[in-house]
Amino acid sequence: MAFSDARLRDRYMELVNSHGGAAQALAAGIHALPGATSSLTATQGAYRFLNNPNVTLADLAEPVIDLARELAATECNQYLLIVQDWSQVMYPDHDSKRDRIPLSSRDVPEGYEMHTALLVGDRAGDPLAPLEISLRAADGVHESRSDQPRPALSPLDELAPMMRHVEGLNLGKPAVHIIDAEADSVFHYRDWDAAGHLFLVRADDRLAEQGEDEKRFSTIRTELRERGAFREVREVRYRGRAARQWVAETGIVLTRAAQRNRPKAGDRRRIPGEPLALRLVIAEVRAKAGTLLATWYLLTNVPPEVPTATIALWYYWRWNIEELFKLLKSAGQQLETWQQETVGAIARRLWVACMACATVWQIARSQHPRAAAARTALIRLSGRQMKRGVPHTMPALLAGLWTLLAMLDILEHHTLDELKEFARLAQPLSTSSGFV
Repeated sequence: MAFSDARLRDRYMELVNSHGGAAQALAAGIHALPGATSSLTATQGAYRFLNNPNVTLADLAEPVIDLARELAATECNQYLLIVQDWSQVMYPDHDSKRDRIPLSSRDVPEGYEMHTALLVGDRAGDPLAPLEISLRAADGVHESRSDQPRPALSPLDELAPMMRHVEGLNLGKPAVHIIDAEADSVFHYRDWDAAGHLFLVRADDRLAEQGEDEKRFSTIRTELRERGAFREVREVRYRGRAARQWVAETGIVLTRAAQRNRPKAGDRRRIPGEPLALRLVIAEVRAKAGTLLATWYLLTNVPPEVPTATIALWYYWRWNIEELFKLLKSAGQQLETWQQETVGAIARRLWVACMACATVWQIARSQHPRAAAARTALIRLSGRQMKRGVPHTMPALLAGLWTLLAMLDILEHHTLDELKEFARLAQPLSTSSGFV
């Protein structure tokens, strides 16, 4: 544990437990467990912890990364899948947060830019734990790998430092960085490949050399389909419905000059580079009737020993980072309603919330003999209704976990007879009224 001070360790565990449940958007502060003297006391304690200069982001990240290190050994076979993505944290009406920055969203102009690296298991695609979360604010980027805010880079230039940080954590297996189409940049592909980083990125319909000809990816896809190169590999879910995934692969070479993709700096230069050979994996999502629903052009420098179908599956698992964002935001922790007034305090609380999310993911995938019964109990405690055939959801498990922790806490302070007496006092109607 990162905290040498026992009081800080205790406060950290209290905060993790306080985040072990879905928050409400109208709640002004952090959950207080029933054993706390009062909600005000709990809020004051949290405020002191989150604004304590002796509690750094590195301290708060360490327990989560320690957990990730354990899970990398048990939940990953050969590779660590590192999903990187950005998300806007919107605070349109929080005028007390004076370090907000303009956002690209037209509806919500101010807040923070969040960049996350999430560890996903290569065995089953399960989200395991965040490895880094950075927040860009008016004074720079706040992250666990830096004691002070540092100047922000362009979004794509932020990826290489994140890659180096993740690979420097020594998690025991090679990392493959999976990023959506925002990262489709030939300049950065060359940079990452030269540095030895493995990547998997969804590309646009760009030009590349195949053999002696230069073609668009859409043309290559048509030729592969005409040759019958696509093969059906698995069933997937697409927008909530069952579909089938088909894949094909070919080698391509990127030879054209590239741009740095730094639009705010006005840098539009074309920069020549060495030819870069990559695998082009084309994945199609088709309805059971054969209708084409989606096409992904996937570029990767992962060794050819990893099968084509596996590459497509890894990209399909990228959606897990959206589940993390949902848990942190409207489907769980209500990040965009937090009342902390500085990005530093919000960043500290984010790491606490991430540990709570990682705990819920562990419960969800546990194969312990009593795990299924535990999940059923948490769903009952959550009060949530599940769709037919859906045994649980992450937000419901999170809500149930809070209720369970609250129950355990109150049992430490009251006997069963006292609780039964409290229940009798809570009856809204007396037995003499004829309603009970």
